[in-house]
Amino acid sequence: MKHRSTRDVIEDLRAGGYLIEVTEPVDPHLEMAEIQRRVYASGGPAVLFTNVSGCRFPMACNLFGSIEQARYLFRHTLESVRRLIEVKLDAAAAPKRPLRYAGVPLTALRMLPRFVSRGAVARHRCGVADLPQLKCWPDDGGAFVTLPQVLSEDPNDRTNLMKANLGMYRVQISGNEYTADEVGLHYQIHRGIGVHHRAALSAGRPLRVAVTVGGSPAMTLAAVMPLPEGLSELTFAGALGGRRVGLIRGDHAPVYRDADFAIVGTIDPDRVKPEGPFGDHLGYYSLQHPFPVMNVQHVWHREGAIWPFTVVGRPPQEDTTFGQLIHELTDPIIPSVIPGVKAVHAVDAAGVHPLLLAIGSERYMPYLKETAPQELLTQANAILGNGQLSLAKYLVIADDPTDQLDLHDIEEFLRHVLQRIDWKRDLHFQTQTTIDTLDYSGSGFNKGSKVVWAAAGPPRRELPTELPTGLRLPDGFDRPRIVFPGVLAIQTRGFDPTDGRNDCERFCASFSADDPINAFPLVTIVDDSDFSSRQLNNWLWTTFTRSNPATDIAGIEAETVAKHWGCHGSLVIDARLKPWQAPPLVEDAEVAKRVDARAARRQGPLSRYL
Repeated sequence: MKHRSTRDVIEDLRAGGYLIEVTEPVDPHLEMAEIQRRVYASGGPAVLFTNVSGCRFPMACNLFGSIEQARYLFRHTLESVRRLIEVKLDAAAAPKRPLRYAGVPLTALRMLPRFVSRGAVARHRCGVADLPQLKCWPDDGGAFVTLPQVLSEDPNDRTNLMKANLGMYRVQISGNEYTADEVGLHYQIHRGIGVHHRAALSAGRPLRVAVTVGGSPAMTLAAVMPLPEGLSELTFAGALGGRRVGLIRGDHAPVYRDADFAIVGTIDPDRVKPEGPFGDHLGYYSLQHPFPVMNVQHVWHREGAIWPFTVVGRPPQEDTTFGQLIHELTDPIIPSVIPGVKAVHAVDAAGVHPLLLAIGSERYMPYLKETAPQELLTQANAILGNGQLSLAKYLVIADDPTDQLDLHDIEEFLRHVLQRIDWKRDLHFQTQTTIDTLDYSGSGFNKGSKVVWAAAGPPRRELPTELPTGLRLPDGFDRPRIVFPGVLAIQTRGFDPTDGRNDCERFCASFSADDPINAFPLVTIVDDSDFSSRQLNNWLWTTFTRSNPATDIAGIEAETVAKHWGCHGSLVIDARLKPWQAPPLVEDAEVAKRVDARAARRQGPLSRYL
């Protein structure tokens, strides 16, 4: 179905059995988000709220509540888009398999965006304060747009839609110091809008921006899709949506004509205001920082507009589906983008950017007896130099000559690496570099480090499944727990900012390379070992969101040789929460009780999911 509006999406999901409708009043202040989180966790469908407290617009969530639901929305175009991406990356593919790629020219025609003189989104006007004031977490700085489609134009080439940028950048519409005609626009490093912002700065004029909400779900996915060079987000959205994207031309940035809402205005290149805090996808608050201010000229909405939203927090959440769909579209083409790399997987449970797994290949010198990673390091550098993959903090890459590894079996992949890795040789750090804006584990805003773990060759150790006899821990360290074979979680005091950096060093200094603990190649020091070991996702989240490789990795009998750091015994990661890191997200207790009461009534369509 070619969706023109969120209402089209709603009716399509209803017809497919993927929708429930809630007619009783629901508060967009915390309550609606609490409901969404529970519905998603229960495997529930999309939800339409028709009676939103304090707002005249209906709201809808969980539109991408499962991978099956997302595939249903794009059922008519998903395969053709996959083939289009394949041809875009490999022009020789079409002549080799003409039947497979016979429909690509028609898909390409659908790709091209075009200017139009009018559109449904411009039918009515309202103010920023009239928009749904969704607040998802108790300490959020105000209300936010959580599924924005932010389109900026190239200040030096306004008529060329191929140079426009579409991205999903956080938009704060109330709170902090914003007036009635201002919104905050948070965009992170390595984003296309930054190029346009820099061009506007150089030209000394405001940057034209349009924030749209709703319309075809293809626009939502296009805004977060990492696309190959030369394939714009707007053309991708046209192919996935099954029709060319129409953009209203005027004395403003191009505005997506089929959106449900549009906030149209300009960014003053030199002015910033505090934005945030906001509960983000790492499972913590992103804190308040200065970000650009958008001066609002118009707020438009279509007839019968519905406000789609999502809730982000500690994974998995609804945005997990975006990652799954992106993997389905891009996994087959990774080898074309980065030669020698067979697959890449950003681990959702670890917050996506903190942990990246990859399968590479040692191809060039098979006659050598040496099994040390060689080409893997070249491939690791290529990965860390590629778009959003460059935000990875831990990159774990392994050779797989027999094609047996599955990156989505995270525990098995890590066990494969831990059986083979040599901590003296196979750790490679990048220090004083950039990391994800939302990651506060580093040395400052956007500042941190990276490490590559590279493993090749046959197994060099067996991974223990039981605690060794005679294991003795230094004072202050206790409650050792096995996370999975080869990995220990050990509990100690909370991080002391005056001395905490020395805790892991003291821990490592109390052992030699002959001690039984070294049977475990990886040890994580945590605040709560029972929590961290209870399930793999807990350990992934704790370990990789709370550590900065350059400062939080230590090792038993560590040494630096020719500026290369390594260790003879266990690698130790300090995965405790540090005082400068953002606080974890916690639901509001009173709102949770209110939603519990809804569930206890066992009435209405929500009852089975709460």
